[in-house]
Amino acid sequence: MSAIDITGVSKRYGTTAVLHDVTLAVAAREFVVLVGPSGCGKSTLLRMIAGLEEVSAGEIRIGGRLVNDLPPKARDIAMVFQSYALYPHMSVADNMAYSLRLRRTSRQGIETAINAAAAKLGLGSLLERKPSALSGGQRQRVAMGRAIVRRPKAFLFDEPLSNLDARLREHMRAEIKKLHLELGATSIYVTHDQIEAMTLADRIVAMNGGYVQQVGSPLELYDRPANLFVAGFIGSPAMNMFPALFSRRAGRPTLVHAGFALSLDHDPPVAEGAVLTVGMRPEHIVLGAGPVQGVVNLLEPTGLGTIAHLTLAGTAFKAFSLARLPLTIGASVPIDLPAHRLHLFDAEGIRVGP
Repeated sequence: MSAIDITGVSKRYGTTAVLHDVTLAVAAREFVVLVGPSGCGKSTLLRMIAGLEEVSAGEIRIGGRLVNDLPPKARDIAMVFQSYALYPHMSVADNMAYSLRLRRTSRQGIETAINAAAAKLGLGSLLERKPSALSGGQRQRVAMGRAIVRRPKAFLFDEPLSNLDARLREHMRAEIKKLHLELGATSIYVTHDQIEAMTLADRIVAMNGGYVQQVGSPLELYDRPANLFVAGFIGSPAMNMFPALFSRRAGRPTLVHAGFALSLDHDPPVAEGAVLTVGMRPEHIVLGAGPVQGVVNLLEPTGLGTIAHLTLAGTAFKAFSLARLPLTIGASVPIDLPAHRLHLFDAEGIRVGP
């Protein structure tokens, strides 16, 4: 498996820029997930790595080799699409063998590769079936098997689970991660689903508006989002955010919001009187104890816990609690917003403080 190095890559369609100066180093055997909303440029970047889109500026290297001007077939990568892209008139075995036959691989070599891939993916009993006789999850496994038998330098996944139902997506996420660990593959995976990104990635590349917003491990993006976009995109339910005035006049760093004040456990590098955006994840809000009073507007039991929709001093909040508290709609409930769980962002939306 090979490293993939992307340096200063941009993409334009005429005068419209859709990717801006993207630089990213993907190590051999690493699983990197590109995540972001529709139109952020993640699939365009993947297609540029694959050779399906031209590079407007910058360089892409696979295994140290510059591939900007190489056609897709010369890049030695395998791509798994959202649409499966299986040949309907061919059996599972023939679909998986097609690229090997084009390479004039021996019959024994093809049979060995197909059997090995089928064993990994649980397709052994399905090799003679046509795609029309398979479920969505089985078709996706065939598409992955077709990629595996090629033994490429890297695997590229373009939202491969988007057409599956929720339970099957959960199953296939585990299968893809297990497969990655078994193969030791270099993989780049595109998704708009932050749960897929968090559960699959060694590193996440959060993208928005054609720009890379942050690169790091899943927990780095969850614990220390670099800006408001990442803070709001990573995590479910989404992070609560509200404006607050920063002050040191009370003898210690304090955030003042309409109706309540929060003392900080550190002194951020911001000026007296600065207006900050404060973030707090719903799962970090403590319900049933604390100095702030909230009003319960809505309750969403999930089985694992409860999402409580609250109003605090006129601001809407969500809190997630594993405890089955006796909450009722319209009732007042004490709330604590722990200082060490607060995230602070300046007027430009950039993280300040630790």
